[in-house]
Amino acid sequence: MRLPAFSACHKYLTALLLLTSVCQFSYADSSYEAEGKRRAQDAGASLIGQPGPAAVLKTIDGEEIDLSKYYGKKPVYLKFWATWCIPCRQQMPGFEKTQQALGDEIQIVAVNTGFSDDRDAVFAYRKEHDLSMPIVIDDGSLAAKLNLRVTPQHVLINRSGQISYVGHLDDQELHDALQKVLEPDATSPIQSNIEQKNAETVFAVGDQVADLQANTIDGTKIDIGATASGKAQALVFFAPWCESYLAESRPQTSKACLRVRENVETMLSEKNVEWLGVSSGLWAAQEDLQDYQKTTQTRLPLVLDAKDALFRAFAIREIPSVVLIDSTGRVNKIIGPEDSQLKNAVQSLR
Repeated sequence: MRLPAFSACHKYLTALLLLTSVCQFSYADSSYEAEGKRRAQDAGASLIGQPGPAAVLKTIDGEEIDLSKYYGKKPVYLKFWATWCIPCRQQMPGFEKTQQALGDEIQIVAVNTGFSDDRDAVFAYRKEHDLSMPIVIDDGSLAAKLNLRVTPQHVLINRSGQISYVGHLDDQELHDALQKVLEPDATSPIQSNIEQKNAETVFAVGDQVADLQANTIDGTKIDIGATASGKAQALVFFAPWCESYLAESRPQTSKACLRVRENVETMLSEKNVEWLGVSSGLWAAQEDLQDYQKTTQTRLPLVLDAKDALFRAFAIREIPSVVLIDSTGRVNKIIGPEDSQLKNAVQSLR
């Protein structure tokens, strides 16, 4: 089951479209649920049994949560979600019930992905769903440590500080895992080895880009920054499900993704600019980009940023965004979803 698609009712992709104006689908579609579960399991395969992350989270109310202080004392339940995520909305009532029932026994944190979301939307979401657990907005760093691949994604850390469960569904398996982490644990607390590493380099406007590479889905290696050809570069940050999935839950973003894609197609013949489409790894895999390429017939070379490293390198948290790099390898401009001056910016790029 492949999630993103642009043609409504594509026989392999209809489950993603959910409640679009063309087809009516429910998240309860078993193939969709199975795909989300598979991706979460893949994400958790290398995490189970590992120490939980040493991270200090700041809630939307300004309070700090130091995860490592709980290890050895109390289990931790991190749930990644987004305001535009339909299954997240469906699971929220159950999530709040878990907070009400177990909040004194387990540290529960609702981790908004910070991906195409903002504080106003998160505050409104909390009010709408009457949520009482702490809420944080991730900058992408916690998602990178915990292999975020789907929304929602549950991460349970047991009393001794080991990651014990990673999942997608609000099902019996999740509730069994919750009961298990609440059991007394005689194991001594372990030292987290998912430490805060040296801060990743983030390139802003005016910065010289260095040491960045990407591989397109057809195997071509691309140097990002000063290129051998001496051309400028335009990096289009997107997700292959943006136009279809967000048509209902975030129509403004969906329309912006369509506008940028159509504008980019008219500029791909610019001889002084190298173009590259950079897809987030959230709900996306190699085959999803191949589907996107086929259904949109885009000529844009595509890269799967599986761990969102390029997104973090340019502090991209919204789609669509375009990073323009001049011929010397310096960041010239970063264009967000609301900026409609892409063509002018590209034409002035040297």
